[in-house]
Parts: sequence; C-alpha cells; structure tokens
Amino acid sequence: MQRIQTGLAGTAVFRGGGPPAGGPLPARPPFAAGVVLALAALALALHVAVNLWTPYGVHRDEFLYMAMGERLRLWSMDFPPLIALVSLFQRGLFGDSLAAIRLVPALAGAALVALAAAIARELGGGRFAQGLAALAVLASPLFLRAANLFQPVVLDQLWWTLGLLALVALCRTGSPRAWIGLGAACGLGLLTKFSILFFGLAVLLAVLATPHRRALRTPWPWAALLTALLLGAPSIVGQLRLGFPVAGQMSDLQETQLAHVGPAEFVLGQLLLGPAFGLALLGAGALLAARALRPFRLVGWSCVVAFAILLLLRGKPYYLGPVYPALFAAGAARLEPLGGRAAGPAARWGAVALVLGYGLLVLPMGVPVLAPARMAAYTARLGADEANRTNTGAVERLPQDYADMLGWPEQAAAVARVYHALPPAERARAVVLAGNYGEAGALDFHGARLGLPPAVSAAGSYWFFGPGELPGEVVVAVGVPEEDLRRAFRAVRPAARVASPWSVEEERDVAVLVAEGPQRTLQEVWSELAGRN
Repeated sequence: MQRIQTGLAGTAVFRGGGPPAGGPLPARPPFAAGVVLALAALALALHVAVNLWTPYGVHRDEFLYMAMGERLRLWSMDFPPLIALVSLFQRGLFGDSLAAIRLVPALAGAALVALAAAIARELGGGRFAQGLAALAVLASPLFLRAANLFQPVVLDQLWWTLGLLALVALCRTGSPRAWIGLGAACGLGLLTKFSILFFGLAVLLAVLATPHRRALRTPWPWAALLTALLLGAPSIVGQLRLGFPVAGQMSDLQETQLAHVGPAEFVLGQLLLGPAFGLALLGAGALLAARALRPFRLVGWSCVVAFAILLLLRGKPYYLGPVYPALFAAGAARLEPLGGRAAGPAARWGAVALVLGYGLLVLPMGVPVLAPARMAAYTARLGADEANRTNTGAVERLPQDYADMLGWPEQAAAVARVYHALPPAERARAVVLAGNYGEAGALDFHGARLGLPPAVSAAGSYWFFGPGELPGEVVVAVGVPEEDLRRAFRAVRPAARVASPWSVEEERDVAVLVAEGPQRTLQEVWSELAGRN
C-alpha cells in the first residue's frame, strides 16, 4: 500500500513511490567529487598564493574587523560580531600575515564553489552541470574579490547560499531538517551582516506567493525562525543595548553611498559577471518556468524577490551576489540536457569557454595581482570605469578596494616618528587620534611594533570603543582636519605629511598634527562626537 506524507513545504511527498504534487522530481545524480573538489582546491590555492605575493597590503575594513576582535564585547557590539570572533580565532592560531588574515575568507570562497555544484546536483545536474556551476563561481570577479578580503561579504554569500540549498532540499524532501537548516543559515547570517534580513523577507514573500504557504500551519517554519533568532541573538541584543546604531549606519550609507546607485546602475552592475550572468538568467528562467524544475519554484521566486527588494531599496550591485551560486547551478542543470542534441556539445562547451575565458580576462579585477601602475593601465585598456567607481560615485585609477590597501604602513610609521619625537613628559600624556576607522585601524595593527598606544577615534565603530583614560592634554592626530583641532585646542602645529599617490583621495596627502591644551577633555566631549564617520 502506498504511503503518502504531507511535505512541510506544502508539497505532497510520496514516500512509497510516485511524484510530488509539484511535478516529478529530477533524479539526483552522483556527486562529481573529483571535478568539484579540484575546482574548490584551485580556488583556495589561488587565494593563498595571491596573498603570499600580492603587491598590496591590508584593507582598511580588515583593520576595523581586527580591532573589533581585539575589543570583543559579544553582547554589546554595534556590528554583527561573527567577523570579530573569526578575527580573534584566526589571528590567535595563524598570526598576522596577509595569508593568515584572509584564510577564512579563502575557505569560504572555496566552499561557495562546492555549494554551487551541490545545488546543481540537487536540481538534477550531473557531472557537467556541477562542474560548470562550480566554475562560474570560481571564475567570477565578484566571488574572487569577496573571498580575497577579510570582510563579512563572503560569509554573507556563504550563508545565503546555504539557505538556498536548504530551500532546494525543502522542495525536494519537505524534511523538517531542511527548515532547521534554513533557520541555521539565517541565524549565522544575522551574526554576520544584517543584509540577511533581505533574504529572509524574500523567502517569506516567496512562501506566501506559492503553495508552500501551507507549511506555515506546521511548527517547522516557526522552529526555523526560533533557530535563527537564537543563533543571531548577540547581534539583536547588541542593537537593543546600544540603541539600534544600525539605523544611523543605514542612514549614513544611504546619504553617502546608496544615493549614487539608481535602478539602472544596480541592473548594469550585474553585467560585470560577464557570460556567467547569461547562465544565471537561464537559471532564473528555468526555476520559474521549466517543467523539469517546477518543484523548485520557491527557490526561483526567492531569488527574483530578493532582486526586486534590492532594486527598490537602491542597493549596491554586489548586494545581490549571494543568489548567483544557486542561479548558476540552475542554469547549468538546464543547459546540460542539450548534450543529447546535435548542437548540444558546442553549446555546453561554448558556455565553459566563455565563462573561463572571461574569468581569466578579468582575473586582476578579482584578485590583486597587478601592481598599482600596471593595474591602472590594465583598467584603462579595458575601459572599466564602473569597476573603478568609488562609493561616492567618483571614478579613480584603481578599484577602491585596491586603493584601500595602500599607504597604511607609511602612515603609521609617520605617526610613530612624531609620537616618539615628543619630549618624554608629553609623550607619557599623549593620545593618538585618528580621523577615520581606516587610519585608526592601521595605527592599531602596525602600532604595537612601532611603540604606539591604542588609537582613539570617534569614527564609526571606534566611537563605541571609547576615548580611553587620558584626557587628551597632548594629541598626535592623523587625518583630522586642522580647523577642527584649532577649535578644540589652544595650540596646533603641523608635524609631518604622508603622501600615498595610489590611495583613495582622502588618504593621498594626510597631515600629522600635534595639538596641546584642550578646551575640554576627550571624556567630556565624547558623547557629542557620536555618529561621526
């Protein structure tokens, strides 16, 4: 007798044989372990090799996340704390080399390669589809760049992809474990970056718009929500305790960066994926309309709704990046059956050649292998103005991420020379003050070996670290406008200048100033400085 179990995704899953109500499920082929693991290992080896020999250094954001790890307060942080925990862990184990700092992102990037293949397999893709999905992630400058920086971006991509894999499993099996897996992915995302809320909203709207809404009558979606909230509790509690600083951060982001991103810029930014974008479009269409993938419509609608949300909210183009491993997988699974037709091999291997060729062409856009002058010449030859556009809309000679890796050791060394040139009595009372979190983080990272005290800054997350114990009778300031210091101190004198021609504009010519005789102590004015960038 055939036994029927009602699937928790709102689809009847026939345990005794027969197709689910959403249509026949594609068979799950064997996992192409050799191809997939080779591509994932290649991704890991590429990042490690680049970080051993790159002509660039630590990125300004990486300085901040390491500073957060050094001042870890798990339940009282203005930013989701997973990146700080990872920093504390990996620096303790592996040290401060560039390859060590970026090891976890490199591992996450390799995992994304494998996960794209795993999703292709769940969608019925065989060896070719799994390999093409993995290759599309490996060869994409979007994923290469994210996996080469110690930032939350690549971890955010990882959790979204795991969440989409859980949705695929949910559509295939209706298993309660798939709901819990979805909740765990969202919880880890909440610990990493608040943009996981866009994913959660997209999935919710997709569930409501499909027959999967019947699952809301069961306990498992609510168990998934509880799992996400429990895992993400440190991020939530931190916002509650600090008065929701994320609201101010989002307001600043909207005014200074997102104001320069319109719908056209968001859509055109997706084209930087090159031929892989065509593969993703094929995947989106297949998930929404192909009969073979009909049981997985929930996944397709989740990706499309995420696109619509980010488009309406004027998100940066890379914010949509986490949906692409699943879309590559769906596109590859859809393309694979063409192999049985006359033009099939040409179409399939043509897709491989296009994805791989574009990846090799734009490799320097994904990983920092070319020195600044050569990189500037390379982007000029490509006419890649969009790739060199900064957060404020200006077009520079280098991609902003690359420019943000330059000049920091020299800046820290200049501050150390000024600090150590002070008379001993003044040096004992001196505070090192930085104008932005990049300058402060660089001073903290390089300062220990240079004999500098921890940096003080009112910029962003550094404000939450506090002003320290010294009142600021003597201040060595870097990146702070001289006019601001003159309003707050009785005496201000220039002590050094630091030039870094390939850095971003605000760091190309930076003054180091010494200020004495404050009108008020740092502790007295600190509350008034909240919210400065």
